[in-house]
Amino acid sequence: MPGGQPSGPARSRITLWVVLTLLTLLLVTAAGIAGYIWNGLRPAAAGDMKRVQIARGMSPFQVADLLEREGIIRNAFIFKYYLKFKEQGGSFQAGTYELAPGMEHEAIIQKLNSGSTVKEAVIRFTIPEGYTLLQIADKLSKEGIIDKNRFLERADSSSTWGDAEAVKTIPEDSRIRHRLEGYLFPDTYELKKGSTEEDILTRMVEETDRKLAELPDLDETLQERGMSLHELLTVASLVEREVVVDAERAAVAGVIYNRLAKPMRLQIDATVQYLLDKPKERLYEKDLEVESPYNTYRSDGLPPGPISSPSLKSIEAALHPEKNEYYYYVTKKDGSSRHLFAVTYEQHLNNIKQSEK
Repeated sequence: MPGGQPSGPARSRITLWVVLTLLTLLLVTAAGIAGYIWNGLRPAAAGDMKRVQIARGMSPFQVADLLEREGIIRNAFIFKYYLKFKEQGGSFQAGTYELAPGMEHEAIIQKLNSGSTVKEAVIRFTIPEGYTLLQIADKLSKEGIIDKNRFLERADSSSTWGDAEAVKTIPEDSRIRHRLEGYLFPDTYELKKGSTEEDILTRMVEETDRKLAELPDLDETLQERGMSLHELLTVASLVEREVVVDAERAAVAGVIYNRLAKPMRLQIDATVQYLLDKPKERLYEKDLEVESPYNTYRSDGLPPGPISSPSLKSIEAALHPEKNEYYYYVTKKDGSSRHLFAVTYEQHLNNIKQSEK
């Protein structure tokens, strides 16, 4: 009918055209979305291996953004929903990874889940038991790990050394030769390459804290004796430098405490050796006359501080000394490094003769 609505056949053709148009638009849109997803899921263009740092606490979505910025993946938005669809990302581990553009997404996910991080370059060194601060500095300097002067300067500073507790007991005593003497635990260490002198010192004083924590009765025993940790480490350092045979550590500690209680001067050769630039095989009378609070032949009581880095065995001996009546000991000259102990000076003189045999 002229001027009216389209008749039946015409209306059907229009409806069909609209439907086909909408279907075409839907198909084109779907194809576009599929193409976008497909392109986003394709590996990025191949490239050189990169090091990517995944920080602790990063969410999977933050990791996806980082990977896109580094060019490892094409599209972070698509990767995020790919992770969600695969129920992945919750087990990603922090660390430095070697990843390359062009890696398949599954390979990236597997690597991040397994924690296959790059092993950082490290420095490794061993500090023997009984080493002095100067010996530690010399050793690390020769190994190219530290600058000796800077190491000694930092060791003698009044730094708090992070959260280390033991060093907080060091008294403000101008007579102390080296502030951290005795507080650098002898052990094997592994630190990141490029660690500073302060990093190394901090790690070593923290290790002292850890080792002292292995002594559950430490605080209680010190309190019972009216003794400070600094004094305990000083005794332990004397034991360390005087004793080779483990079985004698507690006995020598007992002698030290007996002489302190008498009171008698300790007259320990190791305290004099500590004052020398180079230890001597044998001390002479003139060596024993050196003026120093560390010279226990001329000064009463303990030296102002430790004279070496004591082992845990020596610290345990100082904490739990053998209860004996000895006041003297002399090293046997038979190569055994053992000692002869005596109660009286006369017995000691006889032991000296016996030790020569």
